[in-house]
Amino acid sequence: MTTSLTIRPVHAQDAAELADLLNEIITRGSTTALQEPYTPDALAQAYLNGPQVHCCFVAEADAHLLGFQTLGRQDFLPDDIGDIGTFTRVGGIQRGIGSTLFAATTARARALGLTAINATIRGDNIGGLAFYSRMGFIDHEVVPAVPLKDGTPVDRIRKRLAL
Repeated sequence: MTTSLTIRPVHAQDAAELADLLNEIITRGSTTALQEPYTPDALAQAYLNGPQVHCCFVAEADAHLLGFQTLGRQDFLPDDIGDIGTFTRVGGIQRGIGSTLFAATTARARALGLTAINATIRGDNIGGLAFYSRMGFIDHEVVPAVPLKDGTPVDRIRKRLAL
C-alpha cells in the first residue's frame, strides 16, 4: 500500500519505467488502442517530452511510478484542443491516481490557453469511458469499426471537455 501520492512533471529519466508500465498495458490488451510496444526513447518522443507534447505528469509513491497522463497535439484536432491519454500500472490500486493527474493536466492546459481536451477511448474500454465521463467529458464523436492489429473492429469514442 502506498503512503503518499506525488504528482509531478515527467523527467527524462522516467522513460524506461514508464515504457515498461505502458508495455504491460499493451500486452494485456483491451484497454488501450495502442498495440505495439514502446522503447523508452519512442515513448519519450511520443508522450513524455517530444515536440507534440503539451505536458506530461506522473504519479509516484514509494519511489515507484504508478501512472502517467499526457496531453499533446493531434493532426485531427485544432491547435487549441489537446489530446489526453491516461495510463496506470496494471494490477495496482488505482484509486485517485487518474483524477489527481487530471487536476494537474487541466491546470496546465488552461495555462497554455487551450480551450478543450479530447479523449479518444476504445468503445469496449468501459473503465476508460467511465473515468473520462466522471472527469466531465461528454461524448463528441464516434469513429466506427477501427480495426485492431488482428482485424477486430472496435469503435473509438471521442469525448470532449471544454476548459
